[in-house]
Amino acid sequence: MVIRTLLSLLALLCCNTVAAQTFYVCEGPDTRTAQQIVFTDGSIPTASVDSITLSVPRGQRFVGGDISVLTKYEQQQATYLDRDGKAISDVLTFLREQGWNTMRVRLFVDPSQDSDKNVCQDLDYVTSLAQRIKAAGLLLMLDFHYSDTWADPGKQTVPKSWKDFDLAQRIYDYTRECLAHLVAHDAAPDFIQTGNEISFGMLWESGHVSANSAWTAYLDTNWSTLATYLRQASKACREVCPRAQIIIHTEQCANNPTLDVAFFKRIAQYGIDYDIIGVSYYPYFKGPLGNLDRGLTQLEANFPTKQIQVVETGYPSKWAVGGTSYDYTATYPYTHEGQRRLTADLITTLRKHPRVNGLSWWYAEANAKGCTGDMKNGWYNASLFDNETGRALPALYELKRFK
Repeated sequence: MVIRTLLSLLALLCCNTVAAQTFYVCEGPDTRTAQQIVFTDGSIPTASVDSITLSVPRGQRFVGGDISVLTKYEQQQATYLDRDGKAISDVLTFLREQGWNTMRVRLFVDPSQDSDKNVCQDLDYVTSLAQRIKAAGLLLMLDFHYSDTWADPGKQTVPKSWKDFDLAQRIYDYTRECLAHLVAHDAAPDFIQTGNEISFGMLWESGHVSANSAWTAYLDTNWSTLATYLRQASKACREVCPRAQIIIHTEQCANNPTLDVAFFKRIAQYGIDYDIIGVSYYPYFKGPLGNLDRGLTQLEANFPTKQIQVVETGYPSKWAVGGTSYDYTATYPYTHEGQRRLTADLITTLRKHPRVNGLSWWYAEANAKGCTGDMKNGWYNASLFDNETGRALPALYELKRFK
């Protein structure tokens, strides 16, 4: 397979000057280490490349996980081991060696406003982790929450410091400032989510919407406001990171595909600039794999030019996640093997869909083994490490099959 590399400085299309990005373009396989990218005709120091671009062969798939709390686990001395009990010296290198190529990291505006130990990802935290991701030769997916805390279908709270701002202008300024900062620190994202699980909008109440016509009229009229917010976010992304791909992320694909299709039709109606449909799928909330299969089929039929990525998924390896509403244990018990089989069958399902090119496991890094601080409590047993032994679980190794 022919390999081509291109290093180019691109002028950013914006009124304020930001350092241009240097890109590495790959059209074939290569070997990436923390120090260099090795290819047929030579090598490039990784530190000299801001962004590994998405000029890749047709059929390329992206697989990895959201590892937003990795830094905190490492600071609290979590013990990461491979499946055989061998110590993992660097988690990112280990994951790359298992075939992962994309890491997702969430970003909050001011997480100090929230007492949740998992809500710690301010811009400085994200920049440091993103630098490590890019230096390891991995792609970066940046997940803007546009909130001080979790943004999801049940809440999309305006950041406290934004209360007195014009939100349309603020979302542009904030998006642009964050991306410019990442670019300047050798941590440019390759995928950018402009919002997290926004089937019902974001920045409530002004951006609170529904694609369901049964909802009240005032929510319907908020669509033009939400469209403005999303256009402003996309504008900032294109100006600062023109090679990155923009993801609009919803969570209704499996349980309410009709609503999900209606949402993206609205997005098209308002002319929102984006590249990828991102969806969440948690079997214990959204139901069996057949639900996801049908939802993806509807999205592909209605939006044939868009790629689709499952940007969040997960399944327990020991006991139920709190709030579980669908019991899938008769098919996939809460065991290491049950989690692996769910993962294998999920991959089989996704590979049936030609437009699906991404899979990301949420909170993949959760691991309480050896922790000396607050992360040793409140285990999340749908991660890919065993909280009691610190060992990588079979499902982690299964994920590379998606590629």
